[in-house]
Amino acid sequence: MHLSLPAYLPEPVGTRTPRRRTARRPAHLVGDTPVLWVDEPFAPPGRGFHAKLEGANPGGIKDRPALHMVREARRRGELAPGAPIVESSSGTLGLGLALAGLTHGHPVTVVTDPGMEPAVARLLTARGTRVVQVTEPHPEGGWQEARRARVAELLARTPGAYCPDQYRNPDNVAAYRPLAAELIAQLGRVEVLVAAVGTGGHSAGVSAVLREAFPRLTLIGVDSVGSAIFGQPAGPRLMRGLGSSIHPDNVDYAAFTEVHWVAPAEAVWACRALARRHYVSGGWSVGAVALVAGWAARTHAAGTRIAAIFPDGPHRYLGTVYDDAWCHDHGLLGRTPPPDPDDITEPDAHPVTRWTRCDRVRDPLARERGTARDRGAAGVGVGVRVEAGSQAEVGDQVETEGRPGVGGQAQGGVRVEVEVRVKAGDQEEPGSRAKAGSR
Repeated sequence: MHLSLPAYLPEPVGTRTPRRRTARRPAHLVGDTPVLWVDEPFAPPGRGFHAKLEGANPGGIKDRPALHMVREARRRGELAPGAPIVESSSGTLGLGLALAGLTHGHPVTVVTDPGMEPAVARLLTARGTRVVQVTEPHPEGGWQEARRARVAELLARTPGAYCPDQYRNPDNVAAYRPLAAELIAQLGRVEVLVAAVGTGGHSAGVSAVLREAFPRLTLIGVDSVGSAIFGQPAGPRLMRGLGSSIHPDNVDYAAFTEVHWVAPAEAVWACRALARRHYVSGGWSVGAVALVAGWAARTHAAGTRIAAIFPDGPHRYLGTVYDDAWCHDHGLLGRTPPPDPDDITEPDAHPVTRWTRCDRVRDPLARERGTARDRGAAGVGVGVRVEAGSQAEVGDQVETEGRPGVGGQAQGGVRVEVEVRVKAGDQEEPGSRAKAGSR
């Protein structure tokens, strides 16, 4: 017997069929991450959002692009068997590359800066990764540009070495297409997507697939104060992994409906509120996304299906976000965010220092580019087929690799069927299918 629940409630414990497959390799643990309903204190009951918990991956959301970029480079002959991988990372991609190196047999060097948490550096070392730390920021591009310059030096003196270049590599975008298929299978429809922006990979890759099924999708980008991505002046950034001091090629500016900038104290409040109320939490990006997703849930019409991507979990932030002494020293405690953000009419109207939104999004460099689908089409195929005449309500069983999920009424009373085609060893098995519809 299947329980019928109000639309805003998840299925109760015990109604989901457990996954019985045993992973043969660590890479097989990547993907098929769960979704959690989040409402209070971010939104009233019944007006919350669905959080995609990418922290359930072994190393976080960037396990997906790390595996995919390395596999595609091997397929194209850009990365020879056993050749070294060198990349810049503030932490999460480094963990993903450690997994990719272990999976495919490549030594990995991660170039980082003093902001990397010591626990992450120790974890990378324990997993066989060499960690190189730059000591001075670039005079114009900050720590990020300093790391990229060191990567270039290491590549120049290491014959055969390969750099995935997550900021410009279209395989970074393509790697997230299966994540979009998972969301469709789990939620049935997605009308608003809230995503953090750093390299631009997951916002571009996920939104491109969702728009194939739901053309009216609203994409809300979440950035950090002090980030240059959307036209603000680059400045010091306390939040790791959110925003950028450069303008990554993978950011699909045309895909965004609006952008929000969030400050560190606001993200800390949201992270801790998540932990207290929902147990599940994460780092800077998770807090910022939760804050903005809660606002979206309060301001959009009741019943709007909102998905928010939580990129990681809390463990690497125990010495920062969740450390009272550290937060006190940085002036981050006791500062509850306002109920609504400030508004600016242009993304570069003036430097912002607190939660602020702008509904005009453009590339600060005015670059001409194809769509996210054009830039991220290679390697992972996700076909979306929409058929009229059927719908799924929340609580209906949704088939995804033999495991039911939470369905949702498809947009416009349609049936959505998604097929994911990925090579073995990545997020999905070849030919796996995810269906959303009534049964």
